[in-house]
Amino acid sequence: MENIIIALIFLAAIAYLVRLVWNNFNPKNTAGCSKGCGSCAALDADKIIAQMENHKTI
Repeated sequence: MENIIIALIFLAAIAYLVRLVWNNFNPKNTAGCSKGCGSCAALDADKIIAQMENHKTI
């Protein structure tokens, strides 16, 4: 009985690791980086450039 429980825990851990790897390399889940937090997708280069131009002091 113990062997079955250990085998189930082991298979669950393997499935979890496979899911992590799959999500990291799946192109539809990546938003510009491999972290998966989505913060890279929130980057707006035009807004940053406009802010930098407004803060220039000459």
